[in-house]
Amino acid sequence: MLKNYTFDIMKREIRLTHDGSPTLYLPELDEHYHSIHGAVQEAKHVFIENGLRCFIEKQELNILEVGFGCGLNALLTCLEAQTTPSISIRYHGIESHPLSEEEIKKLDFSKQINHSNYTQLCEKIQYSEWDENVEISKNFQLLKIHSKLQDFNFSGFSFELIYYDAFGPRAQSEMWEKSTFEPLYHALSSNGMLVTYCAQGQFKRNLRELGFLVETKPGPPGKREMTVAKKL
Repeated sequence: MLKNYTFDIMKREIRLTHDGSPTLYLPELDEHYHSIHGAVQEAKHVFIENGLRCFIEKQELNILEVGFGCGLNALLTCLEAQTTPSISIRYHGIESHPLSEEEIKKLDFSKQINHSNYTQLCEKIQYSEWDENVEISKNFQLLKIHSKLQDFNFSGFSFELIYYDAFGPRAQSEMWEKSTFEPLYHALSSNGMLVTYCAQGQFKRNLRELGFLVETKPGPPGKREMTVAKKL
């Protein structure tokens, strides 16, 4: 059972995306948690193929996810780690509005993620307590952080990879301002990388002003472009 957090900040609805996988929809912001063209295929393309696999030969990897949501990106990362037992991943996910248990139960990605350990690992990730280090598997440690990104103190943290999966600039413009990314830039190690589905021009200019080397890459189905930003 999850601790008694305040889950009902905003009304959320379950909706199916085009690949059959579910996502959450916020009527208040008119925003989906994932691409309507396919939640799982978007997550795999942006965060696994263009993020994690660039670091898969490392022995230790520290990942930060901004916008933990339903834990889909964490789950896919954990499953990918199972194929590379030589890597040890410490995964940190920041989320200001954790999902309720009722919402978690309705989010089933098993048809799109065909893996023998899906149920076991998914439940461990989704039901692990917030603000506590939890061992999900032998090479995957999880810390879910219940906080707004702007309120979190990054002192003492260092990451090689950041998954930036906040709501888009139209819905939450403050999450894409230059000042929001400054602490993330400093928290990245040399040769670290930030990956996101967003390819907005002003957002990319903000990253360049901070010192990132910004690269625009082909996006997932239904989206023309995505962004990879490297700290040299």
